[in-house]
Amino acid sequence: MGFHVKLKGRTAEQNRSEKEQRVHDGTTHNALVFDGDSCVGWCQFGAPKDLPEVKSKRLYEKGLTSLPDWRITCFFTGKGHRGQGIATIALAGALEQIAQYGGGVVEGYPEETDDRKVAGSFLHTGPMAAFEHHGFTRTRPISPHRWVVTRTVAPA
Repeated sequence: MGFHVKLKGRTAEQNRSEKEQRVHDGTTHNALVFDGDSCVGWCQFGAPKDLPEVKSKRLYEKGLTSLPDWRITCFFTGKGHRGQGIATIALAGALEQIAQYGGGVVEGYPEETDDRKVAGSFLHTGPMAAFEHHGFTRTRPISPHRWVVTRTVAPA
């Protein structure tokens, strides 16, 4: 829920309940990665109106010239599956769905980890390598280790 609303003052139960409602309403989108019957990871994407909260928002807005059509905001890879390319697979699924929804300019906010050790559980906005693998271009930095990256996706 951290990219949908400000989390301060909210309970875990509020977040679970509201996320479930968003799923039913169709106002949240995720590309899920399965290993058999088990979901081992996912990538959240959506329109800026549905995902208005961005990490490093002050610096993000300072360099903003126009909103993208889509945002890639959050990744999760289950313990025991990290380091196996799950984020890259999830991002591919999100891009396929975005193409089916009509494509457009897609923005992500990944962490650059090449020069430092970062636990996979903290890479909520995704690793830079996954975005670069899928043709995203670094647009501008918004923190010492986080970038705005963009790519245009053609409609399916």
